[in-house]
Amino acid sequence: MSEIVIAGRKIGATHTPFIIAEMSGNHNQSLDRALEIVDAAAASGAHALKLQTYTADTMTIDIKEGEFFIEDPNSLWKGRSLYDLYQEAHTPWEWHKPIFDRCRDLGLIYLSTPFDDTSVDFLESLDVPCYKIASFENTDIPLIRKVAATGKPMIISTGMATVAELDETVRAAREAGCNDIILLKCTSTYPSTPENTNIRTIPHMRELFDVQVGLSDHSMGTGVAVAAVALGATVIEKHFTLNRADGGVDSSFSLEPEEMSSLVVEMERAWQSLGQVSYGPTEKEKKSLVFRRSLYVVKDMKADDVFTAENVRAIRPGYGLQPRYMDIVLGMKCNKDVKKGTPLSWNILK
Repeated sequence: MSEIVIAGRKIGATHTPFIIAEMSGNHNQSLDRALEIVDAAAASGAHALKLQTYTADTMTIDIKEGEFFIEDPNSLWKGRSLYDLYQEAHTPWEWHKPIFDRCRDLGLIYLSTPFDDTSVDFLESLDVPCYKIASFENTDIPLIRKVAATGKPMIISTGMATVAELDETVRAAREAGCNDIILLKCTSTYPSTPENTNIRTIPHMRELFDVQVGLSDHSMGTGVAVAAVALGATVIEKHFTLNRADGGVDSSFSLEPEEMSSLVVEMERAWQSLGQVSYGPTEKEKKSLVFRRSLYVVKDMKADDVFTAENVRAIRPGYGLQPRYMDIVLGMKCNKDVKKGTPLSWNILK
């Protein structure tokens, strides 16, 4: 699959991983804090900052019981209604422009996740260069078609989706006019655990759908994301906050600035290490060949002395015959006087 260009930034296997800092609701309903998060994301080395564009009313209805109320004891949001949760977590639409302006000033690419037609239209008015589809919306085919019709690149999280569902989603996006699709392996639990992340799916997904594949990572720390890069991930998305101790709907599984900075460095190292299939010494290794073992005379010898395990050994450095010739050398005679420390060569063998 070919590289994809988002706001001038090339994304693909021959480029360092594209790192998205997800603000989500970590602004804690403060525009000043949201702008601080933008500043911190830029300083950490992330390439893009992502918002989510919705209101509580575009996400659900205001009912505080039954299926609209979170009772799962393992949920981070137990005891909250969906409506109240989205009301707290949403980014006011009037904040989008100042946040995007700050991103532009700092050289950050900005994008967002729309959740309905109105949010797509709004984001189009702000000329976002790219769209992200959340895992919970990856089967919303009308929304997929609406976003794809913009002709802009789409990054689609794949949490919970079956192969058949992803096939339908990718087909719908392509048929509606999107040629640049990136799928993100994702586990829709918050936080997710490494053993539930299954990043070996990344190369399989890439071959199956002929698209670039990355990771939307809800696990703690940076290990899973770095491992994903080793498996070919070209995009990494991590939730981002100023300080987990400050709280917020997604803070508990978000990276802090120092962690994001570390992730940027370690993922670039992981990417650089991939290289290509290679055997034999690299150019920079060639000067180290002399530190291999080789055969040396380790005792003074006279002409016609026999080479034995007592007077020839495989030692460092590597200026003599290779150790593989030891069995041939043993029992042969020396054709001249040689001193201890002489590298063994064919021209001193009789």
